[in-house]
Amino acid sequence: MNKNNLSYRIDTRWCLDELLKEGRISQRDANLVATTPRTRDKLHWHPLQMIAQFDFVDQKTPTTKLNIDVLSTWLAQKANQPLFHIDPLKINAGTVTAIMSYAFAERHGILAVQVGKDEVVIASAQPFHTEWEENLQHTLKSKKIKRVVANPVHLHRFTIEFYKLARAIEGANNSESVASNVNRVGNFEQLLELGNLQNPDANDQHIINIVDWLLQYAFDQRASDIHLEPRRESGKVRFRIDGVLHNIYELPPLIMNAVTSRIKILGRMNVAEKRKPQDGRLKTRNPSGQEIELRLATLPTVFGEKLVMRIFDPDVLVRGFKDLGLVGEDFEKWQKMVQEPNGIILVTGPTGSGKTTTLYSTLKQLATDEVNVCTVEDPIEMVEPTFNQMQVHHAIDLTFAEGVRALMRQDPDIIMVGEIRDYDTADMAIQAALTGHLVLSTLHTNDAPSSIIRLLDLGVPAFLITSTVVGVMAQRLVRTLCPHCKVSVSCDEKAWTDLTQPWLLNMPEQICAPQGCLECRDTGYLGRVGLYEIMILSNEVKRLLNENASLNEVKKQAYREGLLPLRLSGAQKVAQGLTTIEEVLRVAPLG
Repeated sequence: MNKNNLSYRIDTRWCLDELLKEGRISQRDANLVATTPRTRDKLHWHPLQMIAQFDFVDQKTPTTKLNIDVLSTWLAQKANQPLFHIDPLKINAGTVTAIMSYAFAERHGILAVQVGKDEVVIASAQPFHTEWEENLQHTLKSKKIKRVVANPVHLHRFTIEFYKLARAIEGANNSESVASNVNRVGNFEQLLELGNLQNPDANDQHIINIVDWLLQYAFDQRASDIHLEPRRESGKVRFRIDGVLHNIYELPPLIMNAVTSRIKILGRMNVAEKRKPQDGRLKTRNPSGQEIELRLATLPTVFGEKLVMRIFDPDVLVRGFKDLGLVGEDFEKWQKMVQEPNGIILVTGPTGSGKTTTLYSTLKQLATDEVNVCTVEDPIEMVEPTFNQMQVHHAIDLTFAEGVRALMRQDPDIIMVGEIRDYDTADMAIQAALTGHLVLSTLHTNDAPSSIIRLLDLGVPAFLITSTVVGVMAQRLVRTLCPHCKVSVSCDEKAWTDLTQPWLLNMPEQICAPQGCLECRDTGYLGRVGLYEIMILSNEVKRLLNENASLNEVKKQAYREGLLPLRLSGAQKVAQGLTTIEEVLRVAPLG
């Protein structure tokens, strides 16, 4: 039967016949699929899913498996339609769900994925099914329909997620009890608590659904931070992924307030207090059932409370040193430092440079049954059962210094101090080191040598620094190139010179550059790796400190002894094909 002019849905039999004709599967493969009964949980599966579950080898290309992505590409080519990858970070759920009802989208297995001025892109996994086109075209009026093929698994999943989110927002909007004459622009009065706006109830089921979606979505996208930012017209939701912020969604101001209130309730924060910053904690589970800690922080702004949630995924926070990028000579130096029986080891770098991850991973290695590991943190970023953890509480004067003083009476072997911020904390850390304890802590400085000068600036005498500090490690995080799509290119001489001056390392002939693919959302980068600068205090460096030498003199001596600056560490990663010159220049300071 000639189906060229008919609207029809493909089924498993059709797919198997076409794959057989093209020599992509064997008759035995086809028989196996045809004779395998569908279980109840697979009744809604698309024909391509039924075939993909068997993981057949492509008979034409033996190195390729017929997985769902390969089969989706094959179907798009059969239909002569573009293959569209649904990236939820690039789709405005509110806009696309307004094109058609959920019932219409579900009935026909379609989803609007892009809405332009003159065109609407509709994704489907049934490219020969056309019954819906005339009805939708009537609704769209002058806008044209462009058809694309999508992975049926993604299509089914995101259709449900997008419409569920849209329904939750619409339901929350309909539950608002706001007087018609209230001026929504007057959010500044909310900050001063002079206005009379009534938010949707934070315990409303629609708000609960929005918060649940937000958290699950962030886990799924590997976000490290969630930003809820109130604005005059609409609130912005942004995720930080691999160190870069992405716009995710826009919420009406009142719904944004309700979502913030809901999260504050979950974090046991004072919901009524909107005038001053607050901190809180929240524990939840990711889609795989693993517990995840979130640190909450609010900030009063002109248009309402801004909320940031820092996500502490145990798999990310406690990782192997190889995964962190701490390998080779750097790893050997670090291991030598942390095996010392006593002294102070400092990790330095700006916020978000991976200091906490390095410390937790190190403590996890050191926390054997033979030693007592105690920490004092502000806040406790991840609960780890092998440590004895204590949180700073300024309201009752439990500071870092008081915390260390208390820990000294707990017979510790290793103490981790969240951060050395003042003389009192530095003094207590030094006292702990002098009495036979190994102390690990952090500072905020640009490089390793600057940390020693920072301690001097805090008022710590040079002789105490040289008696206790074992070494310092400065670090940064750079995005790593996507292994699925990176390409080799010739190294640019000027860029390499800018990166390595004044040391001027030998320039590699080839380095790698980002290209962009589905795996990395066309960014060219996937994941992050650390750059490290490790300075062990030698006798000569200690002598310079005792003689009140300048920072430049200390740096020069450290470089003579083999200190590898952050930029050179980055240059090595570039030469290894792990990252790019631009990434290293973006995060690493001048030497």
